Amino acid sequence: MGTLNFVDTMSEPVSAIAIADPKPSAHGWRRAIAPYERSSLPHSLFDVATSVLPYLGLLVAMYFCLQVSVWLTLALAIPAAGFLLRTFIVFHDCAHGSFMATKRANLWLGRLTAFLVFQPFANWRHNHAIHHGTSGDLDRRGAGDVPTLTVDEYTSRPWKQRLAYRFFRSPLVMFGLGPIWSLMIGPRIWSNRQRSRTRNSILLTNLMLALVIGAIFWFLGPGAWLLVQLPTAILAGTVGVWMFYVQHQFEDAYWESSECWSYADAALRGSSYLKLPKLFQFFSGNIGLHHVHHLSAKVPNYNLQRAHDEMPIFRDVPVLSVRDGLAAIRLKVIDPASGRLLTWREVKARA
Repeated sequence: MGTLNFVDTMSEPVSAIAIADPKPSAHGWRRAIAPYERSSLPHSLFDVATSVLPYLGLLVAMYFCLQVSVWLTLALAIPAAGFLLRTFIVFHDCAHGSFMATKRANLWLGRLTAFLVFQPFANWRHNHAIHHGTSGDLDRRGAGDVPTLTVDEYTSRPWKQRLAYRFFRSPLVMFGLGPIWSLMIGPRIWSNRQRSRTRNSILLTNLMLALVIGAIFWFLGPGAWLLVQLPTAILAGTVGVWMFYVQHQFEDAYWESSECWSYADAALRGSSYLKLPKLFQFFSGNIGLHHVHHLSAKVPNYNLQRAHDEMPIFRDVPVLSVRDGLAAIRLKVIDPASGRLLTWREVKARA
């Protein structure tokens, strides 16, 4: 999805424009996928009507339900989390400029939905573009992805750094603290080394969030906001972080050095097709079809399934079930020699 980015929201790596050149002439897919890149206003409006509007409606209902039952409010957090996740996909597509037909429409809808998912639009868009331009590249890791060491890098580090890496890659940190970091904390941090546009995006978003949350605190109390917003964000964030994780962290995921790296191969072999039940596919905005999205980020979410079904190039992509995705949590380090991600047990056996 990725980037529920809780890794590095303040770094300024090489320009995304300079590194995200897919070299379409070297592959036969660019012309074939172009028809699926066209946005559709009816589909876009349907997406907004089935994401942003029900999410806002459920938030209001949850505040009113606090006067009746805390447990009823917490129960409503479950569907609210689903619509928050779907709202994130609308924001994500706007950041790619694929959701609406015009740049201005994508910008303003993106800014609105970015506020709802606690993200500074320009900063997130910049970091996520770098992720698309470097995914699967061993020499350009660390921007908009989950930090992943190679076997040699891990075994050569001091024990304190190895312990810190194991702690970070533990499910408790990755899927427990990770959602809070990715939504609430990480996006609030800025650096003076950042471009003014991305830094100002963070500062303005922080100011607007402070005003809105402060008003809720003033009129309803901090407890009300915590009971409504935190469970919803944690549920949506946990699912979102897990989906982002398994989209690039499966056993045979593509990893190559820069001189051998290929944009198309990284998309087709390094991005999974996570097959979800239809209800979960709906709430996740089809982002499980991640191989299509990474081949062309200009394909809006409502065209991803059709592109996968109709284009022969997608017939041999890595397919993961929900069970496969849960099992992938055990994978921790890259073995470039075998082209596999390894578990801690496999790393220990090799050592």
